[in-house]
Amino acid sequence: MGDRFNTVAGWALFAGIIALGGAIVSSKYFDSHRPEKMGYAIEGVEAEGEGGAASGPGLNTLLASADVAAGEKVFAKCAACHTVNQGGANGIGPNLYATVGEPVGQGKGGYPFSDALKSKGGAWTFENLDHWLTSPREFAPGTKMTFAGLGNPKDRANLIAWLNTQGSNLPLPAADAAPAEASATAEGAASNATNAAESVNGAAPANAAPTKE
Repeated sequence: MGDRFNTVAGWALFAGIIALGGAIVSSKYFDSHRPEKMGYAIEGVEAEGEGGAASGPGLNTLLASADVAAGEKVFAKCAACHTVNQGGANGIGPNLYATVGEPVGQGKGGYPFSDALKSKGGAWTFENLDHWLTSPREFAPGTKMTFAGLGNPKDRANLIAWLNTQGSNLPLPAADAAPAEASATAEGAASNATNAAESVNGAAPANAAPTKE
């Protein structure tokens, strides 16, 4: 009886070893043939994280239709560190009155800007403000600003438009032309240039109406 039990146990152990070895081999084979990206592509559907804000309206378009009142509400996230009234005191961050258009990292009643901002150069244009509000650390590596940034392009445009009303009042840009309008404008300009060249050379313009002799 004991020998028979040992035989059965031995075969069971052997079968377990074979199964374990097969599993290891299968795992290694699958890992060596694993695709870099799991799943499959669906035509016409963009993967999450690709494209992003670049696929939406541009900054000029967002500024042209900005909601100033909404921008003031977004500023509530900044109010713990910044004042925005004329002559307001600096806090953890500088007073932001008349910021739009002023030099980057300068002025503001002696506020101690970081070397990263002091050396940045240029002015707080709409584009620079948008870049800064997207990611201060990316705009000026080494900045003391700890705010992570605003990920929503519309929120940034609304905030910039509102800040602009606080002592700067620079004209907002016009909305970007729609692709079809831009194409039509380019074609029209090319046609006008061709007609002008043909007129100079004495030939009838390409789109000129036929005349009777």
